[in-house]
Amino acid sequence: MKKLTTLEIEERLVKLIDWEYENDALITDFEFDNFKDCMSAMNRIAFECEALNHHPEWLNIYNTLEIKLTTHDVGGVTDLDFQLATAINKIVEVEEIDEDEED
Repeated sequence: MKKLTTLEIEERLVKLIDWEYENDALITDFEFDNFKDCMSAMNRIAFECEALNHHPEWLNIYNTLEIKLTTHDVGGVTDLDFQLATAINKIVEVEEIDEDEED
């Protein structure tokens, strides 16, 4: 697995809603309606993690979930981190905000 360059990461982040690159990792956080919904999402994410054999660093406090993705074997972000981040966004149903709705 090849560690991606900062430029490669920044180019890919454009397509990955609500994720940032910080300290050699992709990071995001989610807020759910309640603890049960948060745990449900974490369980669904866990199945995807097992399927990819790639596991996040994450923190859950009540209805919030913070996720950090990095590939420790290479000391940074790889394609696998982007695959998992994309899958997480689908699981959590992250949607693009319509620019008209922001105004």
